[in-house]
Amino acid sequence: MKVLILASSFSGLCQRVLRELVLLGHDIDQHYGMDEPVLREQIASFQPDLILCPFLTHRIPEDIWQQYKCLIVHPGIEGDRGPSSIDYAITHDDSRWGVTLLQADSEMDAGDIWGTQNFPLRRAGKTSTYKREVSTTAVALIKQALLDFKDPNYQPKPLNYNNPGVEGTCNPLLRQPLRRIDWSVDTTRTIMQKIYAADTTPGVLDHFLGHDVHLFGPELEPNLKGEAKQILAIRHGAVCIATIDGAVWIKQMKCKTHSALPAIKLPAARVINALAGNQSLNLATEYDASVIDDIRVEHIGDVAYVYFDFYNGAANTQQCLRLKQRLAHVKASDAKVIVLMGGEDFFSNGIHLNCIEAAADPALESWQNINAIDDVVAEIIHTPNQLTIAALRNNAGAGGAILALACDKVIIREGVVLNPHYAKMGLYGSEYWTYLLPKRIGHELAQKWTTECEPLLASEALQYRFADQMLPEDWEQYHEHLRSFCQQQASQLDLTAELEQKRQRRAADEALKPLENYRSEELAKMREIFYNPESSYHLERKLFVFKGKLPEADSVKDAQLELAAQ
Repeated sequence: MKVLILASSFSGLCQRVLRELVLLGHDIDQHYGMDEPVLREQIASFQPDLILCPFLTHRIPEDIWQQYKCLIVHPGIEGDRGPSSIDYAITHDDSRWGVTLLQADSEMDAGDIWGTQNFPLRRAGKTSTYKREVSTTAVALIKQALLDFKDPNYQPKPLNYNNPGVEGTCNPLLRQPLRRIDWSVDTTRTIMQKIYAADTTPGVLDHFLGHDVHLFGPELEPNLKGEAKQILAIRHGAVCIATIDGAVWIKQMKCKTHSALPAIKLPAARVINALAGNQSLNLATEYDASVIDDIRVEHIGDVAYVYFDFYNGAANTQQCLRLKQRLAHVKASDAKVIVLMGGEDFFSNGIHLNCIEAAADPALESWQNINAIDDVVAEIIHTPNQLTIAALRNNAGAGGAILALACDKVIIREGVVLNPHYAKMGLYGSEYWTYLLPKRIGHELAQKWTTECEPLLASEALQYRFADQMLPEDWEQYHEHLRSFCQQQASQLDLTAELEQKRQRRAADEALKPLENYRSEELAKMREIFYNPESSYHLERKLFVFKGKLPEADSVKDAQLELAAQ
């Protein structure tokens, strides 16, 4: 079947849908954004049987949906309509939600229904819900719809609000006045739900230290208390703020009005410290910091599970340094198996481009960040006395995907999407990828993946030996199987022999080409890119962190350079 994927951006869900359909043998074309003239030309040339919209915030032109069947993934229960569907569900702390696959019509979200399915709604951020429940449900509905599309007798059902089973309703855009936190009234739970509903976009607009600030990434604080909206503590980049019945940690903030801060998401502590200037915040010095520790270790028997839950999967220089230290400490323990778990929403996405953009010297910060993450990878590679396992529970990209290959075994969750490449950001890449990736998949395939820059589905990762085993997509089942596997590895009789073989392989590789040579060669290319102000990396980084729109000063500068070149 010829399917055109039409979406507002190449989101994680779009990447997964693309690979799922390719693997099913469908002929695929893609259009991202909504350039109507280009879209019409594309459709006229491709002549799709079906237009599929996994992530769409634009209205489809009438002449297109009238001529072609367009199916839209809507993250809401049957009857739910509006652009802030899941935002309302999370804000209201609903116990369940769903996904509906509907046909484009004259009225937004009111077309015939091709499928709908509900799921329990966790207390988690919007992005987290998209990554897990929405993605899983949407893919299942799409696969069924493709089968139904081929059935000449199949008829989608019209939306019928007279049906008592239709519980959804039409809601307006959830604007900032409705998201606003009233610190004198709202409980900690209410505040967390409001921020969850706006994570990772648009954030909840608030006011601190004389400036408007958007809030992201809440975490419950069980012990600290103070006057409502008082800043209580700062730890690992997060800021603790008192509520009427407790306190909440905020991991990320964005401020558009302070001259020393770019208008991008940054660790909340960095924003608050900039806003405070020389003003003393009178912070607490004694409290249980484990609540907000973004790196933690769980020991179960002979297995150590290392979690590094960095916001959106990006690791800044300081986080990399702390992760390396924690890994070294775990290696010195009695653990027989070390499992890298990554974060709750992402495994890892490599270096922290937002922190780099906000640095006084982005080239220097880029250099320090890449060296710090290289140190993490080296720490994993040099683990002679334990078996290391990468638990790819969630999506990973760039150096974060390569980092997993430093482990002896890679156990991936079905449905996970990987992007093991750097070129789209104008980078050559490091993290010892020139050693780790070809060793896993061969030089030819490594060259293909790092230049073509296509996403990779978990089943493909397994097929090409990027991963050693694929476990069920269901979150609980994955962890149950993972723990069973890791415990089995720790208790196997021949673990000593396996570790000896591992040491011999590492020694043989080192004799063939020292690990430091791979690193120095990669970093030489990266340094040249970082310190060349004309390299595409600097522009691509800005486009990434500013969501495709350059700050005004940079836009003017680019226009002047373009005129000068002419």
